[in-house]
Amino acid sequence: MIEKVFELLSNEDFKQLKSLLSEANESDVAECLDELSKEDLAVVFRLLKKSDAADIFARMEPDTQENLVEILSDNEIAGIVSKLYVDDMADLVDELPANLVSRVLKNSSETKRKAINEILRYPDDSAGSIMTTEYAYLNMEDTVEIAFDRIRKRGLNKETIYTIYITDSDRHLVGVVTVKELLMAEKETKMKDLMEDNVISIFTGEDKEEVAKMFDKYDFLAMPVVDKENRLVGIVTIDDAIDVMTEESEEDFEKMAAMAPSEEAYLKEPVLKQYRNRIVWLLVLMLSSIVTGSIITGYEEAFAATPILVSFIPMIMDTGGNCGSQASTMIIRALATDEIEPKDVFKAWWKEARIAFLVGCTLALVQGLRIYIQYHDAVLAVVVGATLVFTALLAKSLGCFLPILAKTLKLDPAYMASPMITTIVDACSLMVFFNIALALMSSVL
Repeated sequence: MIEKVFELLSNEDFKQLKSLLSEANESDVAECLDELSKEDLAVVFRLLKKSDAADIFARMEPDTQENLVEILSDNEIAGIVSKLYVDDMADLVDELPANLVSRVLKNSSETKRKAINEILRYPDDSAGSIMTTEYAYLNMEDTVEIAFDRIRKRGLNKETIYTIYITDSDRHLVGVVTVKELLMAEKETKMKDLMEDNVISIFTGEDKEEVAKMFDKYDFLAMPVVDKENRLVGIVTIDDAIDVMTEESEEDFEKMAAMAPSEEAYLKEPVLKQYRNRIVWLLVLMLSSIVTGSIITGYEEAFAATPILVSFIPMIMDTGGNCGSQASTMIIRALATDEIEPKDVFKAWWKEARIAFLVGCTLALVQGLRIYIQYHDAVLAVVVGATLVFTALLAKSLGCFLPILAKTLKLDPAYMASPMITTIVDACSLMVFFNIALALMSSVL
């Protein structure tokens, strides 16, 4: 579709381009607009149907939205923001520079400005920051007939009407009902007789990552957000929960690669910012390798007596790093999905220890046979084999303990992933290797 849009633009076939855009999915159109230059962006956006423009605008990348706000007239901005949901507006205001924020707010209604300010006052990592105040609710005494009347009158501007929340006279959340249940009930039935009163809700200060996990657990399309007095203040919808999951997984991926999380797309983030995100951890890991060098230097006599030991250093270090990475990845994943908690540390370690023993014995057997066949040296085969067993046990133990320790200290376990584990295991595996070699080969050394 992107290629077709570029082709029609170059041919100035705007009639065909308008037809193509009107038939395409909003997300696909937004993706196309993200690829356009600033000049073409304005042309194509103005070809969109007015009824689709706000939905497409909400799906664009922040820098594309910023370019459009700079280009469009006040009337065009007012037309867009009047149809944007409050949570999308809050995201927009949070991303734009101050001069453009004032322009957007100037073209928004007073009601919407108040709702945006309400959302923006919550911490960035809280449920309140991702909720919307545009939701459908009913009173306990309302009948099904009244409910449908209100939904018809107010539902058009609500983010979802499939789940409707029931409140008392003081806006306390007391129940929930679905449109399906309303359709199946008699029109005289009151909400208090139809609603489910065991409502699962979210506190405004709840961590948004925990909120996303609740969506995964309960398979809801929306969840109500309440304040400390259990008053209904908003809802979080499934699309916002998915955005949180995506954002968190991207952050964890970058942390596991020893980088500070990026806030922009890879190709759009400046080189210097990418440099700053990476250099700190690279310096830390590089300087920590001094320990590994010191260990090797400390066993120069062993090298001099049996030079062949040096050839096994890369294999042992790589094996230890790989074993540690496997364990840390599984533990970090289990912590992220709440399969385990810090209190389960010894259960997790016992599992990893048994896996490490089986893995270590298999690696030792294969490598030991290779060494014996190639060098005809049984002692060397035993040294390397024993080292592999102990290295696997040590690496998987560290891969288990370190992420759980980070979680206990309120740090992100993702920081204890591959680069960090590998650096620590390298030093430890060398100490194991040379000490075993000294113990078993003392007659030779």
